[in-house]
Amino acid sequence: MSFFGRILAKVGIGSAAVDTVLEKSAYAPGEEVRGIVRIEGGAIEQRIEGIVLAVMTQYVRESNDTKIHHNAEIARVRVTEPMTLEPNSRHEVPFSFILPYKTPLSIGRTPVWIKTSADIASAVDPTDEDRIHVMPSPGQKVVLEAVESLDFRLRQTETVYAPRLGRSVSFVQELEWVPTGGRFRGKLDELELMFLGDSADGAELLLQIDRKATSLLGLFAEAADTDESFVRVSLSGGDLSAGPAHVAAKLSGIIANYS
Repeated sequence: MSFFGRILAKVGIGSAAVDTVLEKSAYAPGEEVRGIVRIEGGAIEQRIEGIVLAVMTQYVRESNDTKIHHNAEIARVRVTEPMTLEPNSRHEVPFSFILPYKTPLSIGRTPVWIKTSADIASAVDPTDEDRIHVMPSPGQKVVLEAVESLDFRLRQTETVYAPRLGRSVSFVQELEWVPTGGRFRGKLDELELMFLGDSADGAELLLQIDRKATSLLGLFAEAADTDESFVRVSLSGGDLSAGPAHVAAKLSGIIANYS
């Protein structure tokens, strides 16, 4: 490559382009994501050290009463080995990977996207971003239907910074529910549900149960933030297979013990 050619590559002029084409736009955690990466050579020969797909999301972290949005990588997959890209050449590289169970659901404003990056030494790396819609997995769907059947309404969701939960990522998605009727109306202000782990073998949940202040003692507890209880709940594959009514009965008993 001539000196002028190296300068062109370094500043990104005439360099490679990448475009990821997904098989579809909606996936559930635990589902296989398939597609192809289209690579197009530029005006000069270039060495690509590898192409990486990263599953990305965004979470909120509070600092001095200000909410700051951070991009976070959930997982990454290398789809090519090092290769030399000839000028104006075209390649298609198929790929597949499992969407991690820790991927937030597309409920509320939490975005999830696939970022494609080509590692080219001494050049402006070409990238591509593809937004995806994340649906509940079968197990998550059972849990959500169970909570709804207990007369809770989903009020809002937010993906927040939570490094102390022992997860491989530093954030968690909070689903905030309010009682609209049934046995918990008048007893709870809200119920927050977090999926800590989910697989074909079961689900691990964290419930934040916020009791309603009904007395002077309750008002003091609310002011001191002692009116909230955090409860971890393990649901087996058998629990999930038994359906929403079974899971609802189990959750109802647990919530009642803390309300």
